[in-house]
This record gives sequence, C-alpha cells and structure tokens, in this order.
Amino acid sequence: MKKNSSLLILLLSAVLGSTAAKAQTDPHFSQYYAYPLWLNPGLTGAIDGDYRVTGIYRNQWNNINNGFATPGVSADMTTSKNINLGVNLLNQSAAGGAYNYLNGYVSVAYTGVRFGKEGNHRLSIGISGGVINRKFNPSKFQSGAQWDAVTNSLNLNIPMTDVLAKNSAMAFDAGAGVMYFDATPGKKVNVFAGFSAFHLTQPSDPFISGGEDQKLPVRYTLHGGAKINLSETVSLTPNLLYMKQGAAEEKMAGAYVQLRATESTDFLVGGNYRFKDALSPYVGVYHKNMVLGVSYDVNTSDLSKVAGNANSFEISLTFTGRKSVKTDAVPFVCPRL
Repeated sequence: MKKNSSLLILLLSAVLGSTAAKAQTDPHFSQYYAYPLWLNPGLTGAIDGDYRVTGIYRNQWNNINNGFATPGVSADMTTSKNINLGVNLLNQSAAGGAYNYLNGYVSVAYTGVRFGKEGNHRLSIGISGGVINRKFNPSKFQSGAQWDAVTNSLNLNIPMTDVLAKNSAMAFDAGAGVMYFDATPGKKVNVFAGFSAFHLTQPSDPFISGGEDQKLPVRYTLHGGAKINLSETVSLTPNLLYMKQGAAEEKMAGAYVQLRATESTDFLVGGNYRFKDALSPYVGVYHKNMVLGVSYDVNTSDLSKVAGNANSFEISLTFTGRKSVKTDAVPFVCPRL
C-alpha cells in the first residue's frame, strides 16, 4: 500500500505538474544524446551517413509498483538537397497502465547554412509536427479515499473521490530547434550547441477540474559541449544540458571518454550528473555502424526517502547506414551530445 500510494503521488505530480505540483510533465533520458530527434529536431539527419535508426528504453522507479517504462524509437535520413527527414515515436506507461503518454511526430531539418573558411561551421534548423496523447485509467489508481478506517485496510469497493475531469486527451503537437556544430576535420576541439522548444502549440491539459484553462507547458532545452581529441585513439566529450518546462528545471553535466580498441571498435566510458536528482554512470561500445549504450541512475535526492530504491536503468542502440564512399579525413558531422 505504501509503495502504491507513493507512486500515485509521484505520478500525479509528474504528469499533472503544470497544474498541481509544478513538476516536469515530459519523460526525460539520461542518455539524451543517444535520442537526437527527441532532444532537438535540428539534429534530424546530423549523421555521417545516409540514415540512422535509434532505439532507447528507460525503466524508472521499477521498485515502486512497476514505475515508469519509456521506450522510444526514431529514424532519420539525409538527402542531396540539404533537407533531412525524420520520424520519432515515444511511449511512456506507468503503474501497470494507470497512465500512458504517447508522442509521435515527423521532423524536417535544413542543413544548408554553412560558414567559415571552408564551410565547416554548420547550422541546422529543424521543425517537427505530430500528435500527443495522454491517457489515465482510474480503475488502476488507489487513493487515500479508499482507505477503510474500520478494517484499517484498502477497500477498492469505495469509490475514488478525486476523479479526474477527463481520462484522455489527444492534440496536435509542434516543435522547433537549431543546432550548430564545427565539422572541421583534424581539429583538436570541435564545439557543438543547440536549442529546442517542444509543445509550441501548448495543448490543453484538461485532467484537473475547476474551470481554469490549463495548458501543457513548452519544453525548452539548451544543450552543448565539445569533442576534444586527446590523441589519435582517445577523445573526451564533455556535455551540458539545461531543460525547463513550466516551473520545472533539469540541469545535467557530464562527459565520456572514447577509446579506440581496434580499427572497427571503440569503448565509451563516462557519466552524467543530474543536479539534485541522480548520478548516472555510462558505458558503451561503438562497433562498425552500431553504438550500444547502458546507463544506471543512482538517485541522490529526497525521493529515495519516499519511494525507497528509486533508481533507473537505461539502454540505447543506434545503427547508422554509412555512405558507400568516404574521404580519408571524415569530418566531425554527428555531434552525439
């Protein structure tokens, strides 16, 4: 009962945060750099190849009655006209289906803005459009109103008094973003930075009754970093992320080291720290055209006092279809952070 009640409180705080607890309403990822179309539509087609397919899965707070499960998949491709195309699908469920968040959209990015001596400084501008659907299943909720003081136990026959005004809502959703990166080959340091905004249409948030017109807040994201080539076989990539949605903020900082093991295999080791929330160590392997990454969030906030072992696990897999012909010095064209 304690874990179920804890999850209900956390769930409502998370998904109704714009109206109830001022908490972030969107899913988040520690490996945000491995899920580019969710991070920034300006990253659509920012690859050294013809196409890219990415899958990611996050299991959050599984110790608390199934917690949050969030799979996502995206695919994007380049064209010869400086127009890149992509599609992204994300689905989050919680508490065994008590809540579901589905967001699907297509994205388009223009990559023809290039400057510098040889045009290696690049600017990519992207937009996205699709649908967002959020759904509650009240039959799976357990609340304090169902606590029977006579038997001192939970009685599911007692109706919930805190019924939602609406159980589901679907709406058009739009986003935009811009990405800058230095693709100069052979440099010691290649810098990259981006800005994106999702939910620009601010879909209605009709779940809490009261007559006040509630909106899903815009999610703003600033992200950036640099790839530092320490040697021919070792590079260091520090990264930063700042995300704001309504009154909620998320700040992350970290880095990973890329070590070349063989001609076709690199190892990745590093981690991120989400301020006042979690430490997330990361390991990965880059083999030929595939990148596999695994991270584990160790909670450092007061949440663990409420929910016990509130840690999270995340895994990502990216496949890139390479161009048939590559130059001797391949430009740094795909910022992973």
